[in-house]
Amino acid sequence: MVSSVRSAPGRRITAPQVLGLLLAFVLMSGLGGVLSAGLVMPAVGATSTVTNQSVRLFDDLPEELETPALSEKSVVLASDGTLLAEFYLQNRIVVPLDQVSQPMRDAVVAIEDHRFYEHGAIDPQGMLRALVQNVTTDDTQGASTLTQQYVKNALVQAALEASSTDAERAAAIEAATTSDGTEGIARKLAEAKMAIALEQRWTKDQILEAYLNIAQFGLSVYGVEAAAQFYFSTSAANLNYLQAATIAGITRGPSLYDPTRNPEESQGRRDRVLKRMLETGKITQEEYDAGVAMPIADTLFIGVPKATCMAANAVGGAGFFCDYVTKIIATDPIFGEDKASRSQLLLEGGLTITTTLNVGMQVAANEEVQAGVPVLDASGVGSAISVVQPGTGQVLAMAQNRVYNNTSTVGPGETSVNFNTDNKYGSASGFPPGSTFKPFTLLQWFKDGHGLSEMVNGTARMRNENEFTTCGAPGPNKPWKLGNSEGGSGVMTVQDATRRSVNNAYADMAAQLDLCAIMDGAAEIGVHRAGGLAGDGRFDPFPANVIGSQSIAPLTMANAFATFASGGVYCDPVAITSIVNRAGDQLPVPSANCRQAIDPGIAAAMNYALSQVWTGTGRPIGALPGRVAAGKTGTTSENEHTWFVGYTPQLATAVWVGFPDGMRPMQNVPINGVTRRNVYGSTIAGPTWKRFMIRALDGQPALGFAAPPQQYLTGMKFTVPSIGGMSVDQAARTLKEAGFNPTVGNPIYSSYAPGSAAASDPPAGASIVRGSGVTIHPSAGPEPVVVQPPPDQNPPPTPGGGNPPGNKP
Repeated sequence: MVSSVRSAPGRRITAPQVLGLLLAFVLMSGLGGVLSAGLVMPAVGATSTVTNQSVRLFDDLPEELETPALSEKSVVLASDGTLLAEFYLQNRIVVPLDQVSQPMRDAVVAIEDHRFYEHGAIDPQGMLRALVQNVTTDDTQGASTLTQQYVKNALVQAALEASSTDAERAAAIEAATTSDGTEGIARKLAEAKMAIALEQRWTKDQILEAYLNIAQFGLSVYGVEAAAQFYFSTSAANLNYLQAATIAGITRGPSLYDPTRNPEESQGRRDRVLKRMLETGKITQEEYDAGVAMPIADTLFIGVPKATCMAANAVGGAGFFCDYVTKIIATDPIFGEDKASRSQLLLEGGLTITTTLNVGMQVAANEEVQAGVPVLDASGVGSAISVVQPGTGQVLAMAQNRVYNNTSTVGPGETSVNFNTDNKYGSASGFPPGSTFKPFTLLQWFKDGHGLSEMVNGTARMRNENEFTTCGAPGPNKPWKLGNSEGGSGVMTVQDATRRSVNNAYADMAAQLDLCAIMDGAAEIGVHRAGGLAGDGRFDPFPANVIGSQSIAPLTMANAFATFASGGVYCDPVAITSIVNRAGDQLPVPSANCRQAIDPGIAAAMNYALSQVWTGTGRPIGALPGRVAAGKTGTTSENEHTWFVGYTPQLATAVWVGFPDGMRPMQNVPINGVTRRNVYGSTIAGPTWKRFMIRALDGQPALGFAAPPQQYLTGMKFTVPSIGGMSVDQAARTLKEAGFNPTVGNPIYSSYAPGSAAASDPPAGASIVRGSGVTIHPSAGPEPVVVQPPPDQNPPPTPGGGNPPGNKP
């Protein structure tokens, strides 16, 4: 940090020494010694004014100026190049001199240093005049050439680059710009020596280019290109003489002469620049007269600031997606070793960040989610939608029924909380997924060799957690009352249980599996809790999680279901496709890490099962017209949170609807003008999903899913054991242990003791699907013997003669 200028390490220049050195410097400059002989002031014995001490002090001043990397703004773009937002500490776009109009170059030289191309790095006459003025009066006067002004700006920029806090930056600016007293004069001398060294390395045009890019042209506007875009919505290459005069005048006092803040002061300063341009022959009298007659307000065409993600609201409400991108940069070590370095990269690195956002889908997602629940709906119910491309993990759209606002002044319907993402990416902590979590039990069902034709009992009943296996051990002896939100009872196929979303049927499935295996399988395709948790945030192996009790983010659900759609290929969600720095170099970005996480045959079975949901409940959503699609509704126990997560081979989309601030039932609540006794996943979330998908897939081919292997349709087959002679209870236990669902049918005659098991239907030895029903027929004992009377030995004669009836001749 530049805090003072010293003659040598540990030795501060005193006031008399500074004055002597300055006088020596000016005199020698006038003689041409400094300008022509290099950077070491020669001892001139014949001139008593120049003392040996002054020579040594000059030689001790620093001469090398390390050219700082200019802070440049970063831009965030949609996938098609649409600008979403800009981020900067200094709004700057660096351009070469050939992209700056000649009037702009002329204006700066005329007002700042009209002899710039004639003198060297310093102007001795101006320095002496300023010295006399500053020493003999209370007024201060500058005498810096454009080269010296660039050096001063470069020192300030270097000090800012070395600062990490606002306080450090303020101190750096104050130290680097002090102009009064001994320290200020010493600093000026150091700048002068650095300017001399710089002009030995750079041409005048190189120095002018550097100055035009580093100078401040407003409170947050740096460099001529950013100034041209901000004040006149044009480029530096297209600035005319009047626009150039306005910009050139600002740098003298970036706040005082900012035309958006002080138009009168700015116009007066502009006119002084025009006067100097006239005096130096850069404009004609006619141009000058026309220029000063023009009100400055009539010349401005202020560009719309794109700073911060609030600007992205204009692109289909993409403020939340933009915020998600910035959180990725702030948290991923690939962008820097700590949060401060990552923030500096975004705000000063001049990055071009291209994202995965599809503008058309974003617009559709934003409109449809707000069509389901308007932003200012009196209910306060929230809704969010996340869209992922299967097979790539690219996040194509992200919207919610709120307006993004990350300022301290938040209006109705505004928030910076992102409902779609994990806590670390947007401050929300997810929502319970309800029955949309059931497919992860179905996934393990297939992995364990089961099929959709197997039978399970969906009857609502009091259960016990010790029915379930957790990591190989029985669960606790704890009652668990589980109802069926969608109704359903009795024995049914797994396919029907899935179609009708029967809670107890899925609990029956989970009881035949291991809860740890279910949660581990879900974690393998990215399923994790959304809160700020240590570790990987896997769902706990509790029976209640079979029907989704812990909270998850909509983006996580969309991405997990995308794994089914892609034939079992899981990809981490990604929102950034490329980052190019100001040097044009590609920077590394987070990888999707795509991998085959599910056997393709199992993925096909999942798609087949979940493609049957469209008419499964009492509130059908209806399939996508002309397309194959799959999905799952979800509703928590008291209708607090509702979901629909569905997909085609091209898109996976999750829609959530509920109160964002807790578990509040959506029962008898007017939402979007309609009061419903209960809100389900098929009430608002499902129709929102359908409307969006129809729009998003318009023009894309209608693709299908691969056919599932037969084994996942029928499941494992087992041999029915023999139960003959067992008690009915023992027979039932035997059949149940063999994987069947026994029921007792009608008695039949048999050789077994009455009341014992006589036979089964299907019979012993038959090979049938596990879980199928098997009927036990109790024995009724041996079949009674019917005694027939002996035949009559003397039958009456047949009328007309012949044989008895039935006898052949």
